[in-house]
Parts: sequence; C-alpha cells; structure tokens
Amino acid sequence: MMSTIQQTNSAINSAVTTGVSSKKTVENPQDRFLKLLVTQMKNQDPLKPMDNAEVTSQIAQISTVSGIDKLNTTLQALTDDVGESLSMEATGMIGHSAFVAGNSVELNGGSAKMGIELEQPVDQVQVTIKDSAGITIRTMTLEAFPTGVNTISWDGKTDNNTTAADGSYTFEVKATRGGEEVKATQLALGAVKSVSPADDGALLDMGKLGIVGLTDIKQVF
Repeated sequence: MMSTIQQTNSAINSAVTTGVSSKKTVENPQDRFLKLLVTQMKNQDPLKPMDNAEVTSQIAQISTVSGIDKLNTTLQALTDDVGESLSMEATGMIGHSAFVAGNSVELNGGSAKMGIELEQPVDQVQVTIKDSAGITIRTMTLEAFPTGVNTISWDGKTDNNTTAADGSYTFEVKATRGGEEVKATQLALGAVKSVSPADDGALLDMGKLGIVGLTDIKQVF
C-alpha cells in the first residue's frame, strides 16, 4: 500500500516537473493533477491518510506550473505587440537619412556629412579623410564638441586645396580633452531604403551601410 502511495507521489511530482518543460503537458495540467490526486487518495493507507499540508503543497505546485504557463503566454503576447509597434514606427524612417556606427563617408556635389558620438565633452576633434587607396587627402582640426551625437561636415576640399571627386571615402576621428584622448564612435550617414520585421523590432536596409537593427540607429534626419 505504502509503495503505491510513493509511486503515485512520484508520478505527481514528475507531472509537475514535466509540465514546466513540455508544452503538451502544460496545456492541461489541472486535469492530469486531479486524476493523480484522486488515485493517490483512493490508495492511501487508512491508518496514515494524507494530511492537509501535503495536499496543499501539491496543489501549490500545480498552481505554480499553470501560473508560469499563463505568464509566459502573456509575456509573449506583449513582446509580439511591442515588436509589431516598433516595426510600424520604423517604416516612418524610409527615405530619411540616419547615423549608424561606421567609417564611410559619401561625397556628393562637393558636400559630405559624417558623425561622431562622444561619451563626454571634448576640446578638440581631428578628422582624417582617406581615399579608396587609404591615402590621406584631408585632415581637419575642429574645436569643442558636446556629449552625444555630433555632425561633421566636409566641403570636399583636399589638403592640396583641390576638390575631391564625388564618391566613397573613409574617415577616422581622434577626440581629446585636456590633452587626453577620449573614446569616440565614428558614425556613417546613410539612407533608409526599406524596413523588415524582426524579433527585436525591425531591420533596416541602409544600402551600402548594410542591414542594421533599429537599436543601431543613432540619429535620424
């Protein structure tokens, strides 16, 4: 008799544990629990019946499993709603320009823009622009910049006072404060061409800059 009770107890505990990891079991854990509990009570030792504490403990276990399942379902629904909302908002960026981390810069009609993101204000920023062969064609020394995202303009002029041809270039920045170098993130400017839904909100196609996540966007113009 006691062996039957122990086996039934073990079955109940197994059902609860399995309910956490198996979607099929979690779908209707209460029915399975009740069947096992009734079986256990039918086969209990009349001289040592189950006490209230034991029954309460088992009910608490099955309630926990059911609660976790409902919580997971609710959280998934919320996540899906947030992701859909972010994707819809991201579609408003199509056709706009935006800054993302990168070191490329496009010269068009004698005008180009690039960016720099700073964790603290700086006294000076040195910008070095290079051609496709990696040769430096322009070095600019700029004054103070505040914390955050900042825009840097280039008029296409080279150090030789000639005008560079339209096209793709790369740049490097070095920011200093009080003579000490400060961490700076280079930002490339590109146009958002399309938006696709993703698990974390949306993916944006930025042409030459590639596919980036919504959280990679530093600033939109």
